[in-house]
Amino acid sequence: MSNATNNPSNTTTHTVHQAEFTDPHALTIPTLSILQEDGSLFAGASTPSLDRTTALKIYDSMVFIRILDERMLAAQRQGRISFYMQCLGEEASTVASAAALDPKDMIMAQYREQGALHYRGFTLTQFMNQLLSNDRDLGKGRQMPVHYGSRDLHFMTISSPLGTQIPQASGYAYGQKLKGQNNLTLCYFGEGAASEGDFHAGMNMAAVLGAPVIFFCRNNGYAISTPAHEQFVGDGIACRGVGYGMQAIRVDGADALAVYEATRLARKLALEQHKPILIEAVAYRLGAHSSSDDPSGYRSREEEARFRKQDPIARYKCWLQRKGWLDEAADQIASDALRQEVLDALKIAEKRAKPHIDTLIGDVYAEPTAALKAQLEQLKSHIRQYPDAYPLSAGRFE
Repeated sequence: MSNATNNPSNTTTHTVHQAEFTDPHALTIPTLSILQEDGSLFAGASTPSLDRTTALKIYDSMVFIRILDERMLAAQRQGRISFYMQCLGEEASTVASAAALDPKDMIMAQYREQGALHYRGFTLTQFMNQLLSNDRDLGKGRQMPVHYGSRDLHFMTISSPLGTQIPQASGYAYGQKLKGQNNLTLCYFGEGAASEGDFHAGMNMAAVLGAPVIFFCRNNGYAISTPAHEQFVGDGIACRGVGYGMQAIRVDGADALAVYEATRLARKLALEQHKPILIEAVAYRLGAHSSSDDPSGYRSREEEARFRKQDPIARYKCWLQRKGWLDEAADQIASDALRQEVLDALKIAEKRAKPHIDTLIGDVYAEPTAALKAQLEQLKSHIRQYPDAYPLSAGRFE
């Protein structure tokens, strides 16, 4: 007989004869941490198998994103872009996890994983074109800033609604499994998104179907202004994976080596066992939620200063220097040069034209329908009538 026949309710059959309630904290999840703040390893920890080239590439992407974030937040304050979201404090979580993947693994991101995209090869010019929504933007100006996507780099275009990518990742990974591909999907989201219904639907779907997907939760302490203790009372997010019947691990998200190793092992397990894995990376969000947020309204400067000591880039840099793989003087020169490159790229990108208005109805059907063409003509007529209200489009579509 099959297990379903013997146990149709799919539960354990251990029986007791006195009422026993399970303690809500009966399951405690440890946190994997390899690097100390001075770059040395914790006692008993071992360094992942990481060659010098990969290790330095991880560092370069972390530094790139830190500098890009600094400059583009300043650009938003100057009115040069409309919106921005920093990855400040979470660079190790996003970059080191991407480094542990195969380049053809699909990444479905939330909106703070630009480090993963840069690691895969997204260029400074491509970042700028998207942020400025110009005619070279791969998204053709249809997305707000920081909503990147790249078909060539297997990075699904980001959408604003929280959690929608989670069930999508489950379905995509199941498709990879059915096709016999030796690749998986990694899905990023924050602990706030784990409060959405899509999280639970996606997790259960992946577990039941045996989809090779890594759910990567960035627990940065706050869902915009809502602290984690007001979102849930359980032991973080990792314990939920066990509830859905999948393996889970919690990792120090400010420790690049720990994140890399956890993701590497999760990928191996997911592909070998055809099962989903949940990773919870705990790393404090050092910056505001977005350029529209003021964190001083819900947390203290003292709290921020305390966690700033755990800066993931500083910790990883110390490790590289201990290995003899990074020279301080050369690193400073490279960082200074990159800051200038970012400013130069911004000046070039903001001078480019906006996408032509006709691109608005492309990519919906192989050929635009008569209804779409009619709606486009109505829009053009409206803009002609009120050109002052549409300075970026008026006169550009004749």
